[in-house]
Amino acid sequence: MKKSTLTAFLMLLLGIKVNAQAPSIFNDSTKLLKEVKVTANAKKKIETDMKMAVTVDEFLATADNISFIKRGAYAWEPLLNNMSTERTTVTIDGMHVFGACTDKMDPITSYVESNNLSAVDVTSGQEGSMHGATIGGSIDMTRRSTPFGLDKKWNGSYQTGFEFNNSQFFNLGNVAYSTDKLVADGSIAFRKAGNYYDGYSNKVKHSQFQKFNSSLGLAYKTSPLSSVRLDAIFDRADNVGFPALPMDLWLSRALITSAAYKQLFKDGWLRALDTKIYFNALEHYMDDTKRSENLVHMDMPGWSTTYGMLAKANFIRGDISSEVQLNLYDNRSIAEMTMYPQDRSKKTMFAYSWPWVTTRYGGLSINNSWDFSARSSLLFGGALGLNYNRSKYVEFNWIFHPGAPQQKTRLLPSLHASYQLKLNQFDFSVGTGYGRRAPSVSEAYGYYIYNSFDRYDYIGNPNLKNEVSYEANASAGFKNEKFGIKAKVNVFSIQNYIIGRVLSLGSPMNYQSVGVKGYTSLSHAQLFNFSLNANYNILENLGWKGTLTYARATDEKGGNLPFIRPLSYQSSFSYRYRDFKFQTSVNGDLEQKNYSPEYGEDATPAYTVLNLSADYSFKLKNLSAVLQVGAENLLNQYYSTYADWGNIPRMGRNIYTSLKFKF
Repeated sequence: MKKSTLTAFLMLLLGIKVNAQAPSIFNDSTKLLKEVKVTANAKKKIETDMKMAVTVDEFLATADNISFIKRGAYAWEPLLNNMSTERTTVTIDGMHVFGACTDKMDPITSYVESNNLSAVDVTSGQEGSMHGATIGGSIDMTRRSTPFGLDKKWNGSYQTGFEFNNSQFFNLGNVAYSTDKLVADGSIAFRKAGNYYDGYSNKVKHSQFQKFNSSLGLAYKTSPLSSVRLDAIFDRADNVGFPALPMDLWLSRALITSAAYKQLFKDGWLRALDTKIYFNALEHYMDDTKRSENLVHMDMPGWSTTYGMLAKANFIRGDISSEVQLNLYDNRSIAEMTMYPQDRSKKTMFAYSWPWVTTRYGGLSINNSWDFSARSSLLFGGALGLNYNRSKYVEFNWIFHPGAPQQKTRLLPSLHASYQLKLNQFDFSVGTGYGRRAPSVSEAYGYYIYNSFDRYDYIGNPNLKNEVSYEANASAGFKNEKFGIKAKVNVFSIQNYIIGRVLSLGSPMNYQSVGVKGYTSLSHAQLFNFSLNANYNILENLGWKGTLTYARATDEKGGNLPFIRPLSYQSSFSYRYRDFKFQTSVNGDLEQKNYSPEYGEDATPAYTVLNLSADYSFKLKNLSAVLQVGAENLLNQYYSTYADWGNIPRMGRNIYTSLKFKF
């Protein structure tokens, strides 16, 4: 039990990927790395302008449409278009991986490392339905894949560093072997951090973590136009503290595997076939053994096992190109809850918070691109999915929802279309979308899932209706050799919006709870997102970038929805002189005035954070190397944002250093 997009029309076995819809980095585009050739303005590494050795969370946080809920220093929960993970799809190489924690302390982004990824494809709204039913969009993380036939058979890199605030030590290594017929690549990463200190130099207890991650890939060219590939990722986290929660993680493990076959075609409409089968197993053990202040102790283990298959076909004829994808998976989610008194030999209560829930999904999706001319194109497509759920121990659901069906099948259609126009140095787009999603495992079948943010126990409802989303989006941009600016906006009107409301029956199970909430559906909710990005090349070696974002979300009565980003900003300068590079940035939020007390939120004040870093590139025999020294939150600002669970403070001044070698 417990082991338990329109994109490329040539999907190569040579490690080359052509992105057919590549506006800007992150938003509806793919951020690709060194072994990938792309027409977009993509970065060469998964790192930020300020910092080389970033985590996946830190990398994604630089996107204008991604924010994070933080419950500590590890495993942040990504919000795409200010929507939680229930309304978005997060995949690894298109594979569905489902967390094993009812508290969402193991988002899929926590099971990969920056050095075993080569691309992050962030797609907004229904254009993300290629990977399954979604409302907010999709995040697909692509594992590093070495091309065949490189000039150097062996290549690799090693990076090490230290962060002083929380005494974090890390090592990241990669190695690859490439011949005309065989490729092997692997990565290894280790991070260990202690408790961090806030802007008042106070230790934030239970914020330590330790993480080990490794990956291996083997590919063999079976013919000049075909190849097979095997991939595996193993991830383990130990002794992870969550200061915003009443409990911590003592162990999390994941095994993510796949086998793929790719075939290219020189002639005809069909240009590529890509088939993959995959398996992943996750286990996650939360407990409070290091929280002596808790009157009652609790163990919360969880397991998630997924089998799946992907089959993609790329077509091109004249000015029309298409990608068709079949997506199948079977997931089983189990979570237990055992409560003890101080004397752990006396067991007081046991329950399934996820009562052995099986989810099966089958979906067929298509994305099309029609180039009317060199200036204009139409992107359109859709998906049709079938979602099946079954709760093995449905009696837990019958306590609050008598007679609720043990199994339920839902039809999940989606459609999207957008028109893009380029006029000299200007570009414009306008689009729309329609889609549905099924309730998540917690929303439908969760049983007494404690939410320490609003201090309520949450109960799922198998009778919930599908959420229905109507979406509109637009963008306008200008770019020349020195200056660029782009504004983007999207609006979502969501019917049957799922959220928790106080129940009149039932008493809390957790002694820290103030009541019980049940998942219910609002008649509708509105979400609005806006971003403005600009860059200016002041001199040949001096550049500036800036981002401004704003979001607003209300329920059927005009009340505020929780975890919606206030007006925020980022501004940075970069200067290069010979082998040196200097970066400075400032980022912050304005005061969060549109908060929701009903869901445990309060006002958060404005803050501004200043960061600095300097790089030096040099050669050491046959090695190329980069040394970096930097400081985050240089002025040691004490602050907490709208998305910090329970108002836990962010890290104070953090001096860091990193050294990277490449061969």
